[in-house]
Amino acid sequence: MSSRSIPADKINLRLILVSGKTKEFLFSPSDSAGDIAQTVFDNWPEDWEAELVSKAEILRLIYQGRFLHCNVTLGALGLPLGKTTVMHLVPRDNLPEPNSQDQRQKSKGGSSRCCSTACCIL
Repeated sequence: MSSRSIPADKINLRLILVSGKTKEFLFSPSDSAGDIAQTVFDNWPEDWEAELVSKAEILRLIYQGRFLHCNVTLGALGLPLGKTTVMHLVPRDNLPEPNSQDQRQKSKGGSSRCCSTACCIL
């Protein structure tokens, strides 16, 4: 739990890298995943130097096992104001194709719309 207080109109994001390093950033509900990636890239923490990427566009957020598209806002996700929400931050050139994880589901006779396997890359 963070010792600093979180403003009531902000969302505190605790971002976790694949390496396990974490850093917290404050955002507004109107900020999109693309805005967040750009802000983090522009304010890249010194202790994340080994994970530095070449451009903000390849930074992807994962929330509850799903990749967030760059135009989705924190408000649209229904994240609580004044609280900390944890997301993973990964470098990835493109998002997985919607059906790339589905082949396994179809062969098992499961729903082809299930995307819960998307977090297996962690």
